This record gives sequence, C-alpha cells and structure tokens, in this order.
Amino acid sequence: MTQTQPQQHNPKTGLSKLSIWCINHSMVCVGLYICLVSLFFLAFPGVDLWASGLFHFGDEGFKAENVAFLRDVRHLGPFLVRVIAIVCVAVLLIKLLVPGRQPLMPLRQPVFLLSTLILGPGVLVNLILKNNWGRPRPHTVDQFGGDLPYQPVWWPTDYCDTNCSFVSGEASAGMWLVAAVIVAPAAWRLALLCFVLPLALILSLNRIAFGGHFLSDTLISWGLTLLVILVVYRFLYVSAPRWLHDRRL
Repeated sequence: MTQTQPQQHNPKTGLSKLSIWCINHSMVCVGLYICLVSLFFLAFPGVDLWASGLFHFGDEGFKAENVAFLRDVRHLGPFLVRVIAIVCVAVLLIKLLVPGRQPLMPLRQPVFLLSTLILGPGVLVNLILKNNWGRPRPHTVDQFGGDLPYQPVWWPTDYCDTNCSFVSGEASAGMWLVAAVIVAPAAWRLALLCFVLPLALILSLNRIAFGGHFLSDTLISWGLTLLVILVVYRFLYVSAPRWLHDRRL
C-alpha cells in the first residue's frame, strides 16, 4: 500500500496568487495603501520630522533648494505633464475641426489622460487638499527654524491659507505620468514604467529635500493620484458606456 506524499506549499505559487489578486482588486489595494500610510503617520508623526531633518542643516536650512541642478530637475515633471496635456488637447481639437479625418490616436486615450490630470493633480490635490487643509510646509515649522507648529496628516488647520503642504502637487504630477504608461503601446510600457517610476521618486524626494513637503505628503499623494487613475480607467475602459467607446467618440 503506497502512501501519498503530503503536498508542499510553494511560496512562489502563493506570491503569484497574491499578485493576481492585487491586480484584480487594484482599487482596493490602493485604498488600503492610503489608509495604512495615513494611520502610520498619525501614529508616528516623528517619522515625518526625521525624514525632513535628514536634509536640514541647522542655520543653513534646507541647502538642497540652493542647488541649481536640483531646481532644474524639479521642473522636469511639470514640463512632461504640460507636453502630454498639449498633445491630448491638440488631438481632440484636430478631430473637432476636421471630423472626417482619422484621429491621431484612439480618442479615449486623450480623454483618459486629460480627465485624470484634471481630477487628480488638479481638483483633488491642488484645489481641494492643498488649498483647504492648511498644513504648514516643513521649512515653516518651528522644528526647522519656522514659527508654525507641525501638523499631522488629514488634520485641517488654518496655519496656511493656500498652496499648503498637504498633499504634494509635484508627487501627484509625477505619479500621474503612470496614466500615460497605461495607454501607451504594450511594447513600450515596461520601458516607460522604468523611466516614470524613478522620475516620480526623484521629483518627490526633491521636494522633501527642499523643505517643501513632508514624506507623508508625498506617499499619500501617490496613493490618491493612483486611485483617481484607476477609477477613471475602470469607467472609460472596463465598464464604459457605449457612448464612450472609441467609435462613438
């Protein structure tokens, strides 16, 4: 009588199943990420001050903001965002002006890119959060030579009137470039992703080094922007009404 060998658990199989689940439930995963990061910084606000303190040099302040190369790097992300937005607007205008002409790209692509740009970095990040939450920027708090108290994430205050620290606009713009990767030709996506993700990291780190944003501003901004991208993608591509299909557009 032969004995059956017990089945051994393969860690790679479990990891593969987890990856597939995360892909199929991407909005849930990003929502959990935002919640966990927010709770972490609410529980350990000192991490924010520690991360900013790495780039603060006493009376000299945040010296990185005086480096010309780093100031130029800061403008690279917004420049790429403007270029993509201009191309998208041009594609839609050409189609409106010459309706009989074949569009330069499927029309859902510029609609997707422009709508995520407006709703994410535009409305959610800059119009709603940065202009209403009132969180002082690192270089204005008393721990780094300013005269304002440090404020935790998600706590509305009146210490700042507009264009405040929570959340990071540059980090949002950098993460928004992922939307361009999503609608790019499949053969280009990996190469573009290898360019976009490090760029988003560099732009975000740059703002922390300048004393313009806390680490939590950056990490939460990434999650919020990515969540907007996923919601709009589902509306336009996964469960799009017929009037939003490329042929109808």
